[in-house]
Amino acid sequence: MADGTTPIDRLTPVTKRIDRAAIRLYAELTDDFNPIHVDPDFAAATPMKGIIAHGLLSVNLLWQSVRRSLGEAAVSDATLDIRFLRPVREDDVVTAGGQRRAEGDGYDVWIDNQHGETVIAGRILHGAGRAPS
Repeated sequence: MADGTTPIDRLTPVTKRIDRAAIRLYAELTDDFNPIHVDPDFAAATPMKGIIAHGLLSVNLLWQSVRRSLGEAAVSDATLDIRFLRPVREDDVVTAGGQRRAEGDGYDVWIDNQHGETVIAGRILHGAGRAPS
């Protein structure tokens, strides 16, 4: 309802390749230099077997999807309830999107990787649990 008159059933997808440069910039922005995100040798020796992106780096794509679909106001009063299901690995291509909930308010949201695996899933509510109007 970016224009306030037309219901939107699907959020506009937002896709990004999460490369090492993006992960490094996010680390600098947030001052989160955990070696699992920035040190390839360290990360390779962990159960993750390589660098993984910061979780909130991917969550940002959900906010971009909501903003593009519903407008800035929909972001300012929204509540996001999500679960991190899989790591986003260096060079994954992830896509965020959402679908208006069949029952209840808001949208079911997700982020999928290039293999069709859901890495983050949940829902977004606006205001006091209602869809944006």
